[in-house]
Amino acid sequence: MSFDLRNPAQFLGVEELFDDLRASKRTSSWCATLQDCLAEAFRLDKNANLKKWREAVEALPQVAPTKVCLSTPAVTCRGTLDPDQAGSLERGLRALTPWRKGPFQIFDTFIDTEWRSDLKWDRVQSHFQFEGKDILDVGCGNGYYGWRMIGAGARRVIGLDPYLLYVMQFAALRPFFGDVRHYVLPAQDTVIPPNLRLFDTVLSMGVLYHRKSPIEHLQSLGHALKLGGELILETLVVEGDDHRVLIPQDRYAKMNNVWFLPTCSLLERMLERCGFTDIRVVDSTRTTVEEQRSTDWMTFESLADFLSPTDHTCTVEGHPAPLRAMLLARKS
Repeated sequence: MSFDLRNPAQFLGVEELFDDLRASKRTSSWCATLQDCLAEAFRLDKNANLKKWREAVEALPQVAPTKVCLSTPAVTCRGTLDPDQAGSLERGLRALTPWRKGPFQIFDTFIDTEWRSDLKWDRVQSHFQFEGKDILDVGCGNGYYGWRMIGAGARRVIGLDPYLLYVMQFAALRPFFGDVRHYVLPAQDTVIPPNLRLFDTVLSMGVLYHRKSPIEHLQSLGHALKLGGELILETLVVEGDDHRVLIPQDRYAKMNNVWFLPTCSLLERMLERCGFTDIRVVDSTRTTVEEQRSTDWMTFESLADFLSPTDHTCTVEGHPAPLRAMLLARKS
Protein backbone atom coordinates (compact mmCIF):
# COMPACT_ATOMS: atom_id res chain seq x y z
CA MET A 1 0.00 0.00 0.00
CA SER A 2 1.53 3.32 -1.02
CA PHE A 3 1.18 6.34 1.24
CA ASP A 4 1.50 9.79 -0.25
CA LEU A 5 1.81 12.32 2.59
CA ARG A 6 0.48 14.93 0.21
CA ASN A 7 -2.82 13.03 0.02
CA PRO A 8 -3.70 11.54 3.42
CA ALA A 9 -7.39 11.59 2.43
CA GLN A 10 -6.70 8.93 -0.18
CA PHE A 11 -4.65 6.90 2.31
CA LEU A 12 -7.50 6.91 4.85
CA GLY A 13 -10.18 6.31 2.21
CA VAL A 14 -12.14 9.45 3.09
CA GLU A 15 -12.29 11.05 -0.35
CA GLU A 16 -15.85 9.79 -0.92
CA LEU A 17 -16.87 11.12 2.49
CA PHE A 18 -15.40 14.53 1.73
CA ASP A 19 -17.21 14.58 -1.63
CA ASP A 20 -20.52 13.91 0.16
CA LEU A 21 -19.90 16.63 2.75
CA ARG A 22 -18.80 19.19 0.15
CA ALA A 23 -21.95 18.58 -1.88
CA SER A 24 -24.15 20.08 0.84
CA LYS A 25 -24.05 23.75 1.75
CA ARG A 26 -24.85 22.78 5.34
CA THR A 27 -21.80 20.51 5.70
CA SER A 28 -19.26 22.00 3.29
CA SER A 29 -17.61 24.17 5.94
CA TRP A 30 -17.34 21.17 8.28
CA CYS A 31 -15.66 19.27 5.46
CA ALA A 32 -13.06 22.03 5.17
CA THR A 33 -12.43 21.84 8.92
CA LEU A 34 -11.91 18.07 8.76
CA GLN A 35 -9.56 18.47 5.81
CA ASP A 36 -7.51 20.98 7.78
CA CYS A 37 -7.33 18.59 10.75
CA LEU A 38 -6.18 15.82 8.45
CA ALA A 39 -3.45 17.92 6.82
CA GLU A 40 -2.20 19.13 10.21
CA ALA A 41 -2.12 15.65 11.76
CA PHE A 42 -0.09 14.18 8.91
CA ARG A 43 2.73 16.70 8.99
CA LEU A 44 6.03 14.82 9.37
CA ASP A 45 7.51 17.63 11.44
CA LYS A 46 4.67 17.35 13.96
CA ASN A 47 4.89 13.64 14.79
CA ALA A 48 8.25 11.89 14.91
CA ASN A 49 6.59 8.45 14.77
CA LEU A 50 4.68 9.11 11.56
CA LYS A 51 7.45 7.88 9.27
CA LYS A 52 7.76 4.60 11.23
CA TRP A 53 3.99 4.06 11.22
CA ARG A 54 3.78 4.84 7.51
CA GLU A 55 6.48 2.30 6.74
CA ALA A 56 4.68 -0.33 8.84
CA VAL A 57 1.45 0.18 6.93
CA GLU A 58 3.19 0.22 3.55
CA ALA A 59 4.88 -3.10 4.35
CA LEU A 60 1.61 -4.96 4.89
CA PRO A 61 0.76 -7.53 2.18
CA GLN A 62 -1.86 -6.45 -0.33
CA VAL A 63 -4.03 -9.55 -0.28
CA ALA A 64 -7.81 -9.65 -0.52
CA PRO A 65 -9.44 -11.88 2.11
CA THR A 66 -11.87 -14.60 1.12
CA LYS A 67 -14.09 -14.04 4.14
CA VAL A 68 -14.93 -11.00 6.29
CA CYS A 69 -17.01 -11.09 9.46
CA LEU A 70 -17.95 -7.97 11.41
CA SER A 71 -20.41 -9.62 13.79
CA THR A 72 -18.07 -11.82 15.83
CA PRO A 73 -16.18 -10.73 18.99
CA ALA A 74 -12.98 -10.44 16.97
CA VAL A 75 -13.50 -8.35 13.84
CA THR A 76 -12.27 -10.87 11.30
CA CYS A 77 -10.90 -11.28 7.80
CA ARG A 78 -9.74 -14.69 6.62
CA GLY A 79 -7.80 -15.93 3.62
CA THR A 80 -4.59 -17.59 2.54
CA LEU A 81 -1.17 -16.03 2.92
CA ASP A 82 2.17 -17.54 2.05
CA PRO A 83 4.78 -17.60 4.85
CA ASP A 84 6.47 -14.39 3.70
CA GLN A 85 3.15 -12.53 3.58
CA ALA A 86 2.12 -13.87 6.97
CA GLY A 87 5.40 -12.70 8.47
CA SER A 88 5.11 -9.26 6.89
CA LEU A 89 1.55 -8.93 8.18
CA GLU A 90 2.44 -9.72 11.77
CA ARG A 91 5.55 -7.52 11.79
CA GLY A 92 3.66 -4.58 10.30
CA LEU A 93 0.79 -4.82 12.77
CA ARG A 94 3.12 -5.24 15.73
CA ALA A 95 4.97 -2.08 14.67
CA LEU A 96 1.72 -0.21 15.44
CA THR A 97 1.52 -1.27 19.11
CA PRO A 98 0.05 -0.61 21.61
CA TRP A 99 -3.32 -1.91 20.44
CA ARG A 100 -6.01 -0.79 22.91
CA LYS A 101 -9.42 -1.63 21.38
CA GLY A 102 -10.37 -4.90 19.74
CA PRO A 103 -9.85 -7.81 19.30
CA PHE A 104 -9.10 -8.40 15.62
CA GLN A 105 -8.41 -11.56 13.66
CA ILE A 106 -6.43 -10.57 10.54
CA PHE A 107 -5.81 -13.71 8.50
CA ASP A 108 -3.82 -15.91 10.94
CA THR A 109 -2.75 -13.01 13.18
CA PHE A 110 -4.87 -12.52 16.30
CA ILE A 111 -4.54 -9.03 17.79
CA ASP A 112 -5.26 -9.55 21.49
CA THR A 113 -5.93 -5.95 22.48
CA GLU A 114 -5.81 -4.45 25.98
CA TRP A 115 -9.60 -4.08 26.07
CA ARG A 116 -12.02 -6.88 25.36
CA SER A 117 -14.12 -4.27 23.58
CA ASP A 118 -16.55 -6.99 22.48
CA LEU A 119 -17.81 -7.14 26.07
CA LYS A 120 -18.75 -3.46 26.02
CA TRP A 121 -20.21 -3.93 22.53
CA ASP A 122 -22.49 -6.65 23.89
CA ARG A 123 -23.78 -4.18 26.47
CA VAL A 124 -24.35 -1.53 23.78
CA GLN A 125 -26.13 -3.66 21.20
CA SER A 126 -28.49 -5.19 23.76
CA HIS A 127 -30.10 -1.74 24.09
CA PHE A 128 -29.77 -0.21 20.63
CA GLN A 129 -30.41 -0.89 16.93
CA PHE A 130 -27.96 0.46 14.32
CA GLU A 131 -29.69 -0.64 11.13
CA GLY A 132 -29.66 2.06 8.41
CA LYS A 133 -28.29 4.83 10.63
CA ASP A 134 -25.67 7.52 10.10
CA ILE A 135 -23.41 7.40 13.15
CA LEU A 136 -20.67 9.52 14.69
CA ASP A 137 -18.28 7.77 17.10
CA VAL A 138 -16.38 10.36 19.16
CA GLY A 139 -13.15 9.02 20.64
CA CYS A 140 -13.37 5.98 18.39
CA GLY A 141 -9.79 4.74 18.84
CA ASN A 142 -8.84 2.38 16.03
CA GLY A 143 -12.43 1.99 14.83
CA TYR A 144 -13.34 -1.34 16.44
CA TYR A 145 -16.86 -0.25 17.37
CA GLY A 146 -17.36 1.27 13.95
CA TRP A 147 -16.72 -2.10 12.31
CA ARG A 148 -19.19 -3.72 14.69
CA MET A 149 -21.79 -1.05 13.86
CA ILE A 150 -21.30 -1.59 10.14
CA GLY A 151 -21.75 -5.29 10.81
CA ALA A 152 -24.99 -4.46 12.62
CA GLY A 153 -26.32 -2.63 9.55
CA ALA A 154 -25.28 0.99 10.03
CA ARG A 155 -25.41 3.01 6.79
CA ARG A 156 -22.29 5.08 7.55
CA VAL A 157 -19.95 5.47 10.53
CA ILE A 158 -17.58 8.39 10.99
CA GLY A 159 -15.08 8.09 13.83
CA LEU A 160 -13.07 10.92 15.38
CA ASP A 161 -9.95 10.36 17.47
CA PRO A 162 -7.09 12.79 18.14
CA TYR A 163 -4.42 10.08 18.58
CA LEU A 164 -2.74 9.49 15.26
CA LEU A 165 -1.49 6.00 16.18
CA TYR A 166 -5.09 4.77 16.43
CA VAL A 167 -5.91 6.39 13.09
CA MET A 168 -2.93 4.56 11.59
CA GLN A 169 -4.13 1.27 13.06
CA PHE A 170 -7.47 1.83 11.33
CA ALA A 171 -5.66 2.68 8.09
CA ALA A 172 -3.67 -0.54 8.33
CA LEU A 173 -6.78 -2.70 8.67
CA ARG A 174 -9.19 -0.82 6.39
CA PRO A 175 -8.05 -2.35 3.04
CA PHE A 176 -8.70 -5.87 4.34
CA PHE A 177 -12.40 -5.16 4.91
CA GLY A 178 -13.47 -3.94 1.52
CA ASP A 179 -15.24 -0.81 0.36
CA VAL A 180 -17.53 0.09 3.26
CA ARG A 181 -18.66 3.47 4.56
CA HIS A 182 -16.55 3.48 7.69
CA TYR A 183 -14.11 6.34 8.23
CA VAL A 184 -11.74 7.43 11.02
CA LEU A 185 -10.29 10.93 11.14
CA PRO A 186 -7.69 12.54 13.44
CA ALA A 187 -9.91 14.99 15.31
CA GLN A 188 -11.97 15.35 18.46
CA ASP A 189 -15.41 16.68 19.34
CA THR A 190 -14.20 20.28 19.34
CA VAL A 191 -14.42 20.24 15.52
CA ILE A 192 -18.21 19.74 15.62
CA PRO A 193 -19.87 23.03 14.67
CA PRO A 194 -23.05 24.28 16.37
CA ASN A 195 -26.24 22.81 14.91
CA LEU A 196 -24.52 20.38 12.55
CA ARG A 197 -27.58 18.08 12.87
CA LEU A 198 -26.11 15.37 10.65
CA PHE A 199 -26.26 12.10 12.59
CA ASP A 200 -28.99 9.72 13.72
CA THR A 201 -26.77 8.44 16.51
CA VAL A 202 -23.71 9.74 18.34
CA LEU A 203 -21.51 7.62 20.59
CA SER A 204 -19.19 8.90 23.29
CA MET A 205 -17.63 5.99 25.12
CA GLY A 206 -14.77 6.55 27.54
CA VAL A 207 -14.36 10.23 26.69
CA LEU A 208 -16.34 12.42 29.12
CA TYR A 209 -14.03 11.96 32.11
CA HIS A 210 -11.06 13.10 30.02
CA ARG A 211 -12.71 16.44 29.26
CA LYS A 212 -11.89 19.47 31.42
CA SER A 213 -15.30 20.84 30.47
CA PRO A 214 -17.83 17.97 30.41
CA ILE A 215 -20.74 20.31 29.67
CA GLU A 216 -19.03 21.52 26.49
CA HIS A 217 -18.48 17.90 25.46
CA LEU A 218 -22.17 17.07 25.92
CA GLN A 219 -23.16 20.18 24.00
CA SER A 220 -20.89 19.21 21.10
CA LEU A 221 -22.47 15.76 20.96
CA GLY A 222 -25.88 17.40 20.85
CA HIS A 223 -24.82 19.69 18.00
CA ALA A 224 -23.95 16.62 15.89
CA LEU A 225 -27.36 14.95 16.32
CA LYS A 226 -30.45 15.38 14.23
CA LEU A 227 -33.46 16.44 16.26
CA GLY A 228 -34.77 13.26 17.83
CA GLY A 229 -31.44 11.54 17.32
CA GLU A 230 -30.04 9.34 20.05
CA LEU A 231 -26.92 9.65 22.17
CA ILE A 232 -25.08 6.63 23.55
CA LEU A 233 -22.94 7.91 26.42
CA GLU A 234 -20.60 5.64 28.38
CA THR A 235 -18.33 7.00 31.07
CA LEU A 236 -16.79 6.45 34.47
CA VAL A 237 -19.11 7.31 37.34
CA VAL A 238 -19.20 7.09 41.12
CA GLU A 239 -21.96 5.45 43.09
CA GLY A 240 -24.69 7.48 44.74
CA ASP A 241 -28.18 8.82 44.11
CA ASP A 242 -27.23 12.44 44.75
CA HIS A 243 -25.48 15.05 42.64
CA ARG A 244 -21.95 14.62 43.97
CA VAL A 245 -18.86 14.33 41.80
CA LEU A 246 -15.29 13.05 42.18
CA ILE A 247 -12.60 15.38 40.87
CA PRO A 248 -9.27 13.69 41.59
CA GLN A 249 -6.65 15.95 43.11
CA ASP A 250 -3.89 14.34 41.08
CA ARG A 251 -4.41 10.97 39.38
CA TYR A 252 -7.19 8.43 39.05
CA ALA A 253 -6.09 4.84 38.39
CA LYS A 254 -2.67 6.29 37.51
CA MET A 255 -4.23 8.50 34.81
CA ASN A 256 -3.45 12.20 35.06
CA ASN A 257 -6.14 13.19 32.56
CA VAL A 258 -9.24 12.18 34.53
CA TRP A 259 -11.14 15.30 35.51
CA PHE A 260 -14.71 14.49 36.34
CA LEU A 261 -16.55 11.41 37.68
CA PRO A 262 -20.21 12.19 38.44
CA THR A 263 -22.99 10.07 39.86
CA CYS A 264 -25.57 8.89 37.35
CA SER A 265 -28.05 11.31 38.90
CA LEU A 266 -25.78 14.26 38.22
CA LEU A 267 -25.07 13.01 34.72
CA GLU A 268 -28.80 12.84 33.98
CA ARG A 269 -29.21 16.43 35.20
CA MET A 270 -26.34 17.58 32.99
CA LEU A 271 -27.89 15.91 29.96
CA GLU A 272 -31.22 17.61 30.71
CA ARG A 273 -29.52 21.01 30.89
CA CYS A 274 -27.87 20.29 27.51
CA GLY A 275 -31.20 19.70 25.80
CA PHE A 276 -31.53 15.92 25.99
CA THR A 277 -34.72 14.08 26.86
CA ASP A 278 -35.81 10.47 27.43
CA ILE A 279 -32.65 9.95 29.48
CA ARG A 280 -32.14 6.50 30.93
CA VAL A 281 -29.32 4.56 32.52
CA VAL A 282 -29.26 1.19 30.76
CA ASP A 283 -26.15 -0.38 32.24
CA SER A 284 -23.71 -0.05 35.12
CA THR A 285 -20.70 -2.37 35.13
CA ARG A 286 -17.52 -2.71 37.14
CA THR A 287 -14.44 -2.95 34.96
CA THR A 288 -12.67 -6.25 35.56
CA VAL A 289 -9.18 -7.53 34.84
CA GLU A 290 -10.77 -9.90 32.34
CA GLU A 291 -12.07 -6.96 30.32
CA GLN A 292 -9.01 -4.70 30.57
CA ARG A 293 -5.54 -6.22 30.87
CA SER A 294 -1.99 -6.23 29.54
CA THR A 295 -1.37 -8.52 26.56
CA ASP A 296 1.34 -9.34 24.08
CA TRP A 297 -0.08 -6.51 21.92
CA MET A 298 -0.27 -3.98 24.80
CA THR A 299 2.61 -4.65 27.15
CA PHE A 300 2.29 -1.57 29.37
CA GLU A 301 0.49 -1.33 32.70
CA SER A 302 -3.23 -2.03 32.70
CA LEU A 303 -6.10 -2.35 35.16
CA ALA A 304 -4.42 -4.86 37.51
CA ASP A 305 -1.67 -2.27 38.05
CA PHE A 306 -4.16 0.54 38.62
CA LEU A 307 -6.03 -1.16 41.47
CA SER A 308 -4.93 -1.41 45.10
CA PRO A 309 -3.02 -4.69 45.52
CA THR A 310 -4.84 -5.34 48.81
CA ASP A 311 -8.34 -4.13 47.90
CA HIS A 312 -9.61 -4.28 44.30
CA THR A 313 -12.59 -2.08 45.20
CA CYS A 314 -10.16 0.86 45.23
CA THR A 315 -7.61 2.34 42.89
CA VAL A 316 -3.99 2.65 43.97
CA GLU A 317 -4.80 6.24 45.01
CA GLY A 318 -7.69 5.11 47.23
CA HIS A 319 -10.50 6.23 44.92
CA PRO A 320 -13.45 3.92 44.10
CA ALA A 321 -12.45 1.36 41.46
CA PRO A 322 -13.65 1.98 37.88
CA LEU A 323 -17.42 1.77 37.47
CA ARG A 324 -18.82 2.49 34.01
CA ALA A 325 -22.35 3.57 33.29
CA MET A 326 -24.10 3.64 29.93
CA LEU A 327 -26.89 6.13 29.27
CA LEU A 328 -29.19 6.68 26.30
CA ALA A 329 -30.79 10.05 25.59
CA ARG A 330 -32.55 11.87 22.74
CA LYS A 331 -31.79 15.32 21.40
CA SER A 332 -34.83 17.56 21.59
